[in-house]
Amino acid sequence: MSGVGYGLLWALFNGLARLLFRFRTEGVHHFPKTGGVIVAANHASFLDIPLLGCAIPRRGFFLGRDDLFPNRYLNWALQSLGWIPLKTHRLDRKAFGRALSHLRAGEPVVIFPEGTRTEDGVLQLGKPGIGYLVAESQCQVIPAYISGTFKVLPVRARWPRPYPIKITFGKPLKFRKDEGSSFKAFYEKVSVSVMDHIARLGEVSSPTQGNYETGSRENKPCE
Repeated sequence: MSGVGYGLLWALFNGLARLLFRFRTEGVHHFPKTGGVIVAANHASFLDIPLLGCAIPRRGFFLGRDDLFPNRYLNWALQSLGWIPLKTHRLDRKAFGRALSHLRAGEPVVIFPEGTRTEDGVLQLGKPGIGYLVAESQCQVIPAYISGTFKVLPVRARWPRPYPIKITFGKPLKFRKDEGSSFKAFYEKVSVSVMDHIARLGEVSSPTQGNYETGSRENKPCE
């Protein structure tokens, strides 16, 4: 979709979100102005994707389950907006390859480390896909906590309910693989640490007990 079309939809959804859900953001200044970056957020509702699109100050691309939108016309339209269909029962190299292409082109890519929406509003354990994306791209990660969408449109709800929605972005995280450690261990380290940071942003319980150290650096494109 053209930049003009995307911009019009962005303005429409942003206006509706602010009118209906008192939508607001915090920590947007942490977001780099240029370069590839991975945005990792909790996942509670179908509203998470369009609202994150409104909150991110640049056009982003979203990894999401491939069975979310079975209608082929809607599927095509959403892919043109930036949705990357992802098979979740295995490592989908095609989907991750597309995500990596966007990152290397200096574009933001959004991933929900939990892999699916929460059933009860509680954070779930992260899956290793976020670690794979970090290892292959060497990009920094912006953690994000989405508050309120579970109240507005939880799993199996038919209609949204009025409730304030807020998205909080954290400081960029940079991960480096330790010499001698396996890729599997690195993927788990990234997943645990990212979910811990997301939990801290929301001031909620983390689904893990991990406390890994990460470092940040100046906002630069992926290397």
